[in-house]
Amino acid sequence: MTKTFNIASIPGDGIGPEVTAEGFKILQTIEKLDPSLRFQSKEFPWGCEFYSRHGKMMDDDGIEQLKPFDAIYLGAVGYPGVPDHISLWDLLLRIRKSFDQYVNIRPITLLDGVTSPLRSEYADIDMLVIRENSEGEYAGAGDRLFQGTKEEVALQTGVFSRKGTERIIRYAFEEARAAGKSVTSISKGNALNYSMVFWDEVFEEVSRDYPGITTYSYLVDAASMFFVTDPARFEVVVTSNLFGDILTDLGAGLTGGLGLAAGANVNPTKEYPSMFEPIHGSAPDIAGGQKANPLAAIWSVSQMLDFFGEEAWGKKVLQAIEKTLTDGDVLTPDMGGTATTAEAGSKVASCLESMMEK
Repeated sequence: MTKTFNIASIPGDGIGPEVTAEGFKILQTIEKLDPSLRFQSKEFPWGCEFYSRHGKMMDDDGIEQLKPFDAIYLGAVGYPGVPDHISLWDLLLRIRKSFDQYVNIRPITLLDGVTSPLRSEYADIDMLVIRENSEGEYAGAGDRLFQGTKEEVALQTGVFSRKGTERIIRYAFEEARAAGKSVTSISKGNALNYSMVFWDEVFEEVSRDYPGITTYSYLVDAASMFFVTDPARFEVVVTSNLFGDILTDLGAGLTGGLGLAAGANVNPTKEYPSMFEPIHGSAPDIAGGQKANPLAAIWSVSQMLDFFGEEAWGKKVLQAIEKTLTDGDVLTPDMGGTATTAEAGSKVASCLESMMEK
């Protein structure tokens, strides 16, 4: 029996089309190796170029167009000439919020073949950061008062609901229970005396339902230091929208750079499609030059396969990425090599095929 998964492709801006092409190359390779799986896709030309022509980042009914798909595969968003708050809010955050993709999953793992750029003796970095993805500091609540006067005031309000806070913390505990790992909460309750004190209280409440799981709590400034000086202490991490966004870029710096940073925006109920993306941005300075590292985009394909229930293939794709890194002969410039984006993607596909032949 053939299982078919329908994927909405939004290559987006800059290097997005180049790296997503390599992600689909991996899915096509899996189709050849496993006739029981099919991946159908439809491409949507949304992004900053679309904005320059139409004055909007996506079609007015774009959300309705995306609803029937099993998943969304996003390349990158952002390009010079379009303000970042427009490109982010009118496409990426619109999709996340419309489809209640309240879980952001970012693995911070030092793969074989990669040396941490900060300390060569780092080896045991393997954390899963669960970031609240629907509210918090990115809720979009606030105002600009008295604009154009000396008394101008900008208000940005973080929104932390009990529903939103409890469900993301509980999701982290469920992940930790399945993996037999600890959970670390990262907040800033000493300074943010309403939102983060509330976060800490909910974390304590939820932890009582998981008595067998070891827990830790850190302030975000201390956690930032420990990410650098002792990253092995973190296993499953749960944190707010803003802190998760910042800390996972720091984590990417520890584990090989943004070219190896993958992310998933998940609606656990599967009522709506979830979205998978590399988190490296559009890198307009190298766009079109086949210099971009596709491994993060391919890693996000591994996450997509896990979400589809094809965990065995997800694991094999990650192993193929790791084999590409340990071989070291076909790497893009950011990893110290001279390979093109397409060559690096083909190398991963070749490693995947070789693994299946054994």
